Amino acid sequence: MSSKENAATGQLLALLEARYAIRVLWALRDGHPQTFRLLQDSVGGITPNTLNTRLKELRAAGLVTHGTDGYSLTPSGTDLIKRLSDLQAFATKWVASQAKKK
Repeated sequence: MSSKENAATGQLLALLEARYAIRVLWALRDGHPQTFRLLQDSVGGITPNTLNTRLKELRAAGLVTHGTDGYSLTPSGTDLIKRLSDLQAFATKWVASQAKKK
């Protein structure tokens, strides 16, 4: 990987490492806009202040937008979630393998 690619990956990972950032994106993955309150319930355990901060960051990054119906993913956000969807299959296999170790 080039240094530009490493820097870009580092920037994205820094954004996604913020508490609840991936969970906010994941909650919006079905494509239906969600109000602030519904999104807070969908994410679970997130304070209004933290959700507001994450939404500001994700909007500034061009991954989330806010319209009259609520918050939803932008085309870039949808692309990212598609790329992360393999994570769900991996997580299922990983959890099963961890259970076998016990």
